[in-house]
Amino acid sequence: MNSDCHAKTGRRKPVSLSPAQKAAIMHVEGPCLVLAGPGSGKTMTIVNRIKFLIEESKVRPEEILVITFTKYAATEMKLRLKALMEGRQVPVTAGTFHGIYYGILKWAYRFSAKNIMSEEEKYQLVRQIVTRQEELEILDEEDFLKDVVTEIGVVKNHRFPIEGYRSKKCRPDIFQNIYAEYEIQRKRLRKIDFDDMLVLCYELFANRPDLLKLWQDKFKYVLIDEFQDINQVQYDVIKMLAAPENNLFAVGDDDQSVYAFRGADARLMFQFKKDFPDAKQILLDVNYRSTANIVKNALKVIGHNEVRFEKQIQARKDAGQSLHVQEVKDSAEESEYVAQQIAQRVAEGIWPEQIAVLYRIHTDARALVEKLIDSQIPFQMKEHMPNIYQHFIAKDIQAYFRLALGKMSRSDLLQVMNRPKRYISRESVSGGETDFFEEARKFYFDKEWMQDRIGQFEWDVKMLKKMSPYAAIQYLRKRIGYDGFLREYASMSQIQAGDLFDVLAEIEEAAKPYPTLEEWFDHVEEYSNTLKLRGQKREQYGTGVHLMTMHAAKGLEFDTVFVIQSNEGSIPYKRALKEDGLEEERRLFYVAMTRAKEVLKITYVKNKNGKETSPSRFVEELFEGV
Repeated sequence: MNSDCHAKTGRRKPVSLSPAQKAAIMHVEGPCLVLAGPGSGKTMTIVNRIKFLIEESKVRPEEILVITFTKYAATEMKLRLKALMEGRQVPVTAGTFHGIYYGILKWAYRFSAKNIMSEEEKYQLVRQIVTRQEELEILDEEDFLKDVVTEIGVVKNHRFPIEGYRSKKCRPDIFQNIYAEYEIQRKRLRKIDFDDMLVLCYELFANRPDLLKLWQDKFKYVLIDEFQDINQVQYDVIKMLAAPENNLFAVGDDDQSVYAFRGADARLMFQFKKDFPDAKQILLDVNYRSTANIVKNALKVIGHNEVRFEKQIQARKDAGQSLHVQEVKDSAEESEYVAQQIAQRVAEGIWPEQIAVLYRIHTDARALVEKLIDSQIPFQMKEHMPNIYQHFIAKDIQAYFRLALGKMSRSDLLQVMNRPKRYISRESVSGGETDFFEEARKFYFDKEWMQDRIGQFEWDVKMLKKMSPYAAIQYLRKRIGYDGFLREYASMSQIQAGDLFDVLAEIEEAAKPYPTLEEWFDHVEEYSNTLKLRGQKREQYGTGVHLMTMHAAKGLEFDTVFVIQSNEGSIPYKRALKEDGLEEERRLFYVAMTRAKEVLKITYVKNKNGKETSPSRFVEELFEGV
């Protein structure tokens, strides 16, 4: 059984419909915006409205279109509808935006599966183009490619003119070159990517009103789930498709809009009200999922957002346990605390699959993963957990350490001999197992200043051998000058130096328990192998406590939820703040809180990676008025 199914186990069904649910279900003609908060029974409301349209309003099932954001949600919708119709199949069309729009394009242009560019093909094409950009220097290729592919999607989903788009990953002219070349190669291959499905559908409807009318006549009633996740081009197509009757039933929660990085725009819910001023607005105002204490505290936090629909939400459940906020010394103590609390909940009879630990970014979970492995507490991770020891900074440190241990490989030398800049030529390094430093001195026999640099390099490597890993990393940073190299690289690459220093500090802090370089290498190997094994068997891991980012938890529910690393810099994430994302970060924290049905525990650390840190402003908001 997959993790989603585990997460849904034990869902409490409302015994009766609320007045708001009845009003939404019985809405027939014209536009309607349904504000559906966490645990408000929105899926049940949607399928009951479909049944009402078919049985009471005599709408033909073939005229009903239901759009979701994931295949899983579409499948669940179909199953729920079939159950509600007592096993009777009704030919309602339900699918994702991409699936529906591709169906329209397939009909119009005779597309087939061979015209669809897979994500793997897309990455390969972008990688080829990126490697041809002579002015671009990249140290962490995978991260760069992922971000560039995302930005290509953002440009298409917003229909931004490429000339005015400013990339966050590289110079605007370089990104424009990458984008232009990508489009040329894609068209030459006669391929469309997933974002093209949306753009091409918009262009088809805009240019062919005759074809648009055919689809308008086919789908007279359009229902959209998770409307807060819609992007501009999806919204534009839907408006065209729903016209002229505008029987558009949009269900969503602006407080749970957390996918701006994919192009989602929560402001479109407010735009809906402007575009359809006569639209009926209904608030599903009962939370059937969480205890009253959880609902009250979550509303206290989200109430600080300024751009939102005001909502009065009531909890169907009693007060339940008080929300618990735990201060801990550091990540190690936090992991110890969470592991103990998990064990206690399991002892109280809660299945591990009904427990979740949520965090903002993957690196926040590293210490906990190690603790759960050591404690033999089973856990599952739906997402890929990046291995911090695969980051180029960790690889640099490993190369330095191997040199210190006397393993003089040419690849390690080439990797770090100019990090920081020593101006040592690649030609000075032979491919054989030789004394590099002596060889380099001979190569630069007539340059005294290079003799000094090589001598200092040799001395530094010898010094590292005598140190613990933690001390060696500090020496590498301050005495050898690795911090300076990172600042220079960040400036050259137009990225935030702070992000690189966070990675370095995380590696440094994790090295504290190991007295020798050899033991640190053993730890790195064991940790890496464990992650690799879990990556290979991720689909097979269906038992144990859920570990996932707040983004991945959206739409799920659990008996017990731990929200860890609730500190400034983590949540709200400092990079998001620089991009004016405070309100979305607060929404993300709200989503995390409202995953809990019975127990919610929030933790924050006083010290992170050797530096004092403060609790999240969202935690402070919980204490207001207490």
